[in-house]
Amino acid sequence: MKILVTGAAGFIGSHLCERLLKDPENRIVGVDTFIGPTPINLKEVNLQSLKNHPRFQFMEIDLLTADLENILKEVDAIYHLAGMPGVRSSWGKDFDPYVTNNILATQRLLEAVKNKNLTKFIYASTSSIYGEKSGKVSEDSIPAPLSPYGITKLTGEHLCQVYNKSFGVPIVVVRFFTVYGPRQRPDMAFHRFIAQILKEEPLTIYGDGTQSRDFTFISDCVEATSAVLYQDHLIGRTINIGGKERASVNEIIKILEQITGKKAKINYTQKVNGEPKHTWADITLAQTRLNYNPKISLKEGLVKELNYIRKVYDL
Repeated sequence: MKILVTGAAGFIGSHLCERLLKDPENRIVGVDTFIGPTPINLKEVNLQSLKNHPRFQFMEIDLLTADLENILKEVDAIYHLAGMPGVRSSWGKDFDPYVTNNILATQRLLEAVKNKNLTKFIYASTSSIYGEKSGKVSEDSIPAPLSPYGITKLTGEHLCQVYNKSFGVPIVVVRFFTVYGPRQRPDMAFHRFIAQILKEEPLTIYGDGTQSRDFTFISDCVEATSAVLYQDHLIGRTINIGGKERASVNEIIKILEQITGKKAKINYTQKVNGEPKHTWADITLAQTRLNYNPKISLKEGLVKELNYIRKVYDL
């Protein structure tokens, strides 16, 4: 099967490509335009093992201007992970790249595939579309994004569903809940916290640290995401992909102090607009439809990310 993965040089995209290549029947075309908060040198590191793989082809392209007809030749399935990430940076004048990369690029890709015979078009969305909810959140919860970023990802979902209804594009939407692990973006909390603790720099925590997340380790995330390709009766569905454990930011800091052997210096500051106090995924659908069973504990996953950051920053 020939699979197009957009955002292939990113955190989740690079891991997903590696997972899909474990199937000897798969050939991957990975595309990326090297935007967003991750420095280009780290994205190049993400691609190192992939570029040497005989069934992987990489193309540095912008979905907004690329010759999609040529890129899509003989493609059987698409994972659309490319986009502009981040809640905090999506306000004000910085909103434009979110519109172009999360909405316009998605529409252009959908337009290019609307008459093609794909098996699946899998769209990567986010828990940010839910907003503030109480308790476990199922896929049929009413979306109420709190940030411009969440609005653009939800718009992408709606575009996917419109192209499914109007043209039969075989859409499946996956909503990720706070994915972490090796290659995590430098602007994300765990990456920042670990690097700052190792460098003995103060940590900035937005709010009082009691906010909690449903953390998903990267290998669990890509196991579920790759499984979507092989399962029937998913077209038109939306599936939560969450993790094994929830924890507050303060609890995370305590674990990081334990595994690094260093005391964190913490600066608490004003909470950020656009971020919910708590997230918690109901993953029943993923468990029943994808045989999904998250395996990596929070402490185990943090140790893996710690080892990655030590290596990348030579700490």
